[in-house]
Amino acid sequence: MEHDLSPSSLADLRRPRPYPAVSVLTPTHRRERDNTQDRVRLRNMLADAKKQLEADPAVTRERRLDVAEQLDRALAEVDLSHAEDGLVIFAAPGEHQVWALARSVPERVVLADTFLTRNLVAAEAAERPFWVLSLSADLVTLWNGGGDRVTEERIGGFPVIRSRENFDAERQERIGDMPSTFRDEATRRFLRDVDIAMTGVLRRYPRPLYITGEQAALSLLDEVGSVTGEAVQVPHGGLAQATPDAVWQAVRPVIDAENRRNVDTVGRELESARGHKAFAAGVDEVWQNASDGRIRLLAVEENYRVTVRDGAGDHLVPAESGDLDAREDIVDEIVERCLDTGADVRFVPDGALGDAQGIAGILRY
Repeated sequence: MEHDLSPSSLADLRRPRPYPAVSVLTPTHRRERDNTQDRVRLRNMLADAKKQLEADPAVTRERRLDVAEQLDRALAEVDLSHAEDGLVIFAAPGEHQVWALARSVPERVVLADTFLTRNLVAAEAAERPFWVLSLSADLVTLWNGGGDRVTEERIGGFPVIRSRENFDAERQERIGDMPSTFRDEATRRFLRDVDIAMTGVLRRYPRPLYITGEQAALSLLDEVGSVTGEAVQVPHGGLAQATPDAVWQAVRPVIDAENRRNVDTVGRELESARGHKAFAAGVDEVWQNASDGRIRLLAVEENYRVTVRDGAGDHLVPAESGDLDAREDIVDEIVERCLDTGADVRFVPDGALGDAQGIAGILRY
């Protein structure tokens, strides 16, 4: 199952497919006692997708059989023992993908000529993904972080391992002064290569960066490279070969503090926008401005969900979940639209937006 949405993978998902491109969405549960019905629900959703394929006169028999087979292959790949909060299956002639999301999704089956990506985009934004770069004198590891976990990432040349001919570990042990390791020219070249590799990763997958290591290692990387400029340094050694949980526990207090500062900053910016008449609040007003590309900063409470339908004119009105014309994922639509138009999207704790009704935006003009 896929978890991480990169700009390149999103661009690939959004390209047109031969009809029908099928998107199947279903909520799932992380806890075993809660997910006993998840597989039954998923099988029912896939059966519904096959019925829609059967009933659609625009789908040829050949393509119907192809896509139905892709749905079966996708089902075989689903491992609900590692479920998160939502599951998305994409299937089209000759291909399929399975995505696990750390954000709930509505039950939906959609046949179109593109896949439905808005829920993936919103889930990725809500996860607040980040990188952790763990330094040592002979090994540098890259960790992919989001939500409440990190996992080792093997992209862009990582992990970067120093060749033995350039690193005499026994000699360093005899010296008995490990900080001296970070003063020789070979180590400078090694960390310069690390900086180049990390710059490439950030160019492809831009996100906040945290760097862990002994203070001597952090100082040397700062001296020989450029990635430390926007990064948060965490003076904690021994993490290049640590477990994911050890890395997460080391960076978690720093990330929590950063998140608290970000929430405070968002609150001040929203209050300032009120005074300058550049403020929108509530799903209807925010949706209208997002549709026009006017949102510069969008703030959404983490668990805010609302079901609406199109009302008179351009307005949205409340609706019941399951209604035929209901838009159950309107918040995710807003998030995707704002990201597509270059807005900064911030998820904040429930209740943080006060009377803004769960969602607010700062306008460009």
